[in-house]
Amino acid sequence: IITLISASVSLLAQNDPAAVRILDNFSAKATKAPSVSMKFTLETVDQVEGTSNNITGSAILSKDRYRIELPENIIWFNGETSWSYLPDVEEVTITKPEKNDDSFMARPSSIFTVYKKDYKARLLEERTGSYLIDLYPDDINSDHVRIRLEIGKSGLDLKNLEYKYKNGITIMLKVTGYDLTLQPADSEFVFAQAKYREAEIIDMR
Repeated sequence: IITLISASVSLLAQNDPAAVRILDNFSAKATKAPSVSMKFTLETVDQVEGTSNNITGSAILSKDRYRIELPENIIWFNGETSWSYLPDVEEVTITKPEKNDDSFMARPSSIFTVYKKDYKARLLEERTGSYLIDLYPDDINSDHVRIRLEIGKSGLDLKNLEYKYKNGITIMLKVTGYDLTLQPADSEFVFAQAKYREAEIIDMR
């Protein structure tokens, strides 16, 4: 029994070569593109409270720059400064985000490279048209249990993304549109004050 347990722990502590090969190809295709544009549905499930919430959104990612549009929030990030606009109250908050935050909402592009450090990858399942890969954090004190990616076989596109946290919250992103051809202008990643003249500006930098 001890031998079997030790073997299981050893396997989890190692990278799966097949998973890393798929992730390398997935990462190379996304990071070499001028941008990654996505449309998605985002579901947040709280197992402790027994609640769930669904929203739709879109994102344009270019290196570490991004623009995320959600029903109640639009976020721009130009690599240094973040603007978070709340349309309902016409308020924009300006911040300088933590550079070490690799969560999807804080730095969406990290999903293409996060596997390269501090995680172990395992090919969980090879389906007809996609691969299912789990990433396990090396740090046992990490706030999440795993990240799960579903990657399309033919286009190496992101199909689904799931963050499972230790506090009982699971965030699931289902990609409904994925495009690597858009060449966005720099202005896509900056809050255009002239467009939102009535917005109250709260500068937290």
